[in-house]
Amino acid sequence: MTENEYIDYLKSLIEVLPDKPGVYQFFDSKGDIIYIGKARDLKKRVASYFTNAKLQNNKLRILVRKIADIKHFIVENESDALLLENNLIKKYQPRYNVQLKDDKSFPWICVKNEPFPRVFITRNVIRDGSVYYGPYTSVNMVRTLLELVRQLFTLRTCNYKLTTENIVNQKFKVCLEYHMANCKGPCAGYQTTGEYDESIKYVHQILKGNIFQVIDHLKGLMRKYAGEYKFEEAQIIKNKISILEKYRSKSMIVNPKIDDIEVFSLAEEETAGYVNYLRIVRGAIVQTQTFELKKKLDESAKELLSLAIVDIRQRMDSTAKEIIVPLETGLRLGLVKFTIPHRGEKKKLLELSERNAKFHMLEKRKQNESAKVEERVDRILGTVMKDLRLKEKPVHIECFDNSNIMGKSPAASCVVYKNAKPSKKDYRHFTIKTVKGPNDYASMEEIIYRRYKRILEENESLPQLVIIDGGKGQLSAATKSVEKLNLRGKTAIIGVAKRLEEIYFPDDKVPLYINKNSETLKLILQIRNEAHRFGIKLHRNKREKIMIKSELDNIKGIGEKTRDELLKKFGSVDSIIKANPVEIEMFIGKNRAGILLKALHKNQE
Repeated sequence: MTENEYIDYLKSLIEVLPDKPGVYQFFDSKGDIIYIGKARDLKKRVASYFTNAKLQNNKLRILVRKIADIKHFIVENESDALLLENNLIKKYQPRYNVQLKDDKSFPWICVKNEPFPRVFITRNVIRDGSVYYGPYTSVNMVRTLLELVRQLFTLRTCNYKLTTENIVNQKFKVCLEYHMANCKGPCAGYQTTGEYDESIKYVHQILKGNIFQVIDHLKGLMRKYAGEYKFEEAQIIKNKISILEKYRSKSMIVNPKIDDIEVFSLAEEETAGYVNYLRIVRGAIVQTQTFELKKKLDESAKELLSLAIVDIRQRMDSTAKEIIVPLETGLRLGLVKFTIPHRGEKKKLLELSERNAKFHMLEKRKQNESAKVEERVDRILGTVMKDLRLKEKPVHIECFDNSNIMGKSPAASCVVYKNAKPSKKDYRHFTIKTVKGPNDYASMEEIIYRRYKRILEENESLPQLVIIDGGKGQLSAATKSVEKLNLRGKTAIIGVAKRLEEIYFPDDKVPLYINKNSETLKLILQIRNEAHRFGIKLHRNKREKIMIKSELDNIKGIGEKTRDELLKKFGSVDSIIKANPVEIEMFIGKNRAGILLKALHKNQE
């Protein structure tokens, strides 16, 4: 693969990336992951690695040079992307990623499996029957939740072992938290297990995201405080409600109870199927990939999914005992359980997998469409190369057109086409500097010389084809500059006569006539017409400036600043004339308004 082909391949991957949050992976030529990153917008973030190359540091340039392939995975939001990035970096440890030496993990909220359960923040998930919620990307959010829970429910914070035996034997005494009304004293038998567990039920509801009952309860409490004119207390409750309403208590990467399972989903089109595979360990996605299966005999969704499950599990050396699928496959794999979820967290994981399969399918379609466009462009440029007897395909074409206004203000335009498409950022206007009067030949000689002298000085790439709008005379003038710069033979140059669409070559008196329906002539005329349009735009702007100057610049008492402000507000001289004089007086003052209107009306007489 050549360097240009490599760049085009990477561009094709970037062009079809979604504008969604997710994780991207860079692979080297050996197929190893060399970098994993997260993004709020996958397309913008990945594209940024290939722009502003001068601003990149050396290590980043080395990384970019080693990228041979790009893959990605979309998630619900940026927080999910951060969590997934963390899991994948720990699993694959890519060379160019920072590795956390202390193995710091994300925080969880634990509802401890014990009598009178404690609710607290932890970074260590211990499988002892306790319920863990998270992981969370924001410690502040965890602390806010815990503070809210403690304000709503009087839960203990001590680490006493509150067995029935210890409580009956009065082993513990109430602490300061009890006296501050932050705890109801279960350690001393002042609170029953049933009453405490009722509060824990509400805690679970909040942490699971089922907070409507809690919100309704708080709203009732807020109205009660407001009715009693306890506005400060009501405001505190209102703030709690606001936090609850804004909060989404769980990520798509959620519950450690979902342990060592796989998810398979399928997206189909006429000729292929796309199977997305997720592996979840302790509530976190640790592996993801989408596989393409080409249909051979119009296989059904059931057949495609069954084939993929067997093949992918073998590739992944899977030992998972539960597989989530969107439909009944009929597969029997030993003790493996197949689940078709209809609600809950497993259903959300399946929906996430299905979205990724569909996105992959749509990206493939876009890539195929892009490939067809590239094939068409390649065919057209091949035809141009053959018809014009060029040495190479004219990937880069430039076209020049001379113009003037009533024999004055000579100028020229240059339009640039790359891969048969306008590259408008490369368009240029030229004001003729050395030629006096309307001399199209001398003007063409000047602009060709200036254009390519600068390109040589700046070490930029030359076009494979230069088109001159004009016949033998214009072409001959342009060729003189090409020869002065020693570019003859390094770039092809042709002239296009306007009347019969004749193609002229340097030193060839007999023009070339191309079939009017040919792709070559259509492209040449399209480029020439674009040069006309661009030139007309320049002169339109110049004419507007001339009109502005003749109407406003000669009025004594109206300075440049006032002129610009008037045009900005009213848009044109005609609009100023038609405007209400009072409005003009309010804008620039009575004296200047009188001078302006008198001069403008005099010019119209």
